[in-house]
Order: sequence, then structure tokens, then C-alpha cells
Amino acid sequence: MSDATLLQINNLSCIRDDRVLFEHLSLSLAGGQMLLVEGHNGSGKTSLLRILTGLKLADEGDILWNGVSITKLTADYYEQINYVGHHDGVKRELTCLENLRLVQAMGKPADMDLDDALEAVNLYRYGDTPVSNLSAGQKRRLALARLLVAESTLWILDEPFTSLDKKSMASFETMFEQHLQNQGMIVMTSHHQIDMPESNLLRLDLSA
Repeated sequence: MSDATLLQINNLSCIRDDRVLFEHLSLSLAGGQMLLVEGHNGSGKTSLLRILTGLKLADEGDILWNGVSITKLTADYYEQINYVGHHDGVKRELTCLENLRLVQAMGKPADMDLDDALEAVNLYRYGDTPVSNLSAGQKRRLALARLLVAESTLWILDEPFTSLDKKSMASFETMFEQHLQNQGMIVMTSHHQIDMPESNLLRLDLSA
């Protein structure tokens, strides 16, 4: 493991309903790198991401952060990650601002003002709007605004571009690239074509 490596996956295996989704999976990720997880539906993409978040246990293998198993780090590791799943994960009964305040209360708040975060995702006028009144694309942009208001090194994103138009996708690609330039890391699944520097991009095809 090199000095730059932060995340290391060792001999990981995942079985669901007696079917092997993936096995003997090993790789490492350093600051400034993105891992794009590809594969057909049912190949284990979401399962891998949930294992990386600690929400799901692998059937075999281990995940190391700075050389230490995440099962030993627990809260110290969770503080380093920001997870946006396939579902938006926003509370419909709360307003946009209330959702972001909740994110900050549960993690390590970033310096960015919440109104600035909403403006960055084109939701500035909706700060006091209940999430239940937002469109699918607006809910997705709010979910991704969580990346701006909580400090974290590792962003784990499951189909982040769902319900987004091309303009919004381009805006978030710029945000992702800035995170990598700041030596952050991203593990992501996407059925959409992404425009990111290949020099920082690793690909993992679980269908192979």
C-alpha cells in the first residue's frame, strides 16, 4: 500500500440469495481519485457501495481506511464519508434548509453557508419550501447539496445523476472535479456518460 492510499479493499466477496455478486475483489484508492463502478443491473454495484459505507457487511474480505479496518474505526470512518444513495434520502416534511441543517447536525459541518449551498445547486429560492413540493430533479439536487455542507473525504454516490438534466449534470461534474482537486475521493455508480479527467478515473466493471 502506497503512502497516498487511503481506501483499500481486500479480497471482498458478496453473496445475495445464494448468488455470488462479486468475489476476490481487491483495489485501492488514493486522494484525488474517482472509482466508477459499472455493470448491468443486479451485478452488485449498490451492494458494494453499501459495504463501503458500513451499512452492509461483506461475506468475505475487509475494507481498510488509512491501513485500519473500518470495523475498528467505526465513527472515525463514518465521519470521513458522505453517502448519497439511489434514493434521495431527504425528509419530505422538512424544508430544504431544514434538511441541510439536519445533515450538518449529524456530521462535521463545512464552512459553506447553507443559502450558498442551495444557490450552488440552483435551489436558492426554495430554502423554505417543503421537500414534498419539489420536483424529482430538485429533490436530487438537494440530496447532492449535502456534499457541500458537511466535510468529508470520501463521497459515495449511487446513480447521482438520476432525474437531472444535462446542465445540472455538468454542474455536478464540476463539483466532483473540484473535490478531487482538493484530494478528496469519489466512489460512484452511473448509467450516464460522465465527463471527468481520465487521469483521475479508475473503472471497475462488476459484469466482467
